[in-house]
Formats: sequence, structure tokens, C-alpha cells
Amino acid sequence: MRTHVILPREILEAVDGLVGKRGRSKFIAEAAEEKLARLRLENAARKAAGSLADVDTPGWESSESAARWVQASRSADEARLHRFLEDN
Repeated sequence: MRTHVILPREILEAVDGLVGKRGRSKFIAEAAEEKLARLRLENAARKAAGSLADVDTPGWESSESAARWVQASRSADEARLHRFLEDN
């Protein structure tokens, strides 16, 4: 689809300098997709924020206990990966 977009000269020159005039549309489309993905993620995070505030989750009572829980989870993942690699 064609559209008309107005960009500051500096941005257009920088884009053209990196990808050339023929790569301009693809570059701008990809940049817009990336920005949309970030905004969707931010919106999802905002909606989820505080959703576990009233949930009793063992291991997440404090920042320190949550850090220990994350470390233990990562260690278990590493061990599982090593076992998998040894078996295959």
C-alpha cells in the first residue's frame, strides 16, 4: 500500500545513507513493526503489573528470596540442558 509520510530531512538522509533510496520503504516498515512490537509489549506489561500482588507465591516473599528462586530455576535449567546434551 502506498502512503505519504513526512520525515525530517536528517532522518531521511540517515536512512538513505544506511540502506539507500531503494531500501527506504523496507527499512521504515521494519522500524514501524519494531516500534509496534515494543508498544504492544509495554501495554501487556502495564496490564499485568501488580496481577500477582494478592497471590502467595512461595519463593517470592522478598527481592532476595525471588533472586534465590530465579538462580535455582536457572541452575535447574542448566542441569536439564547438560543431561539432554549428554543423552543425545
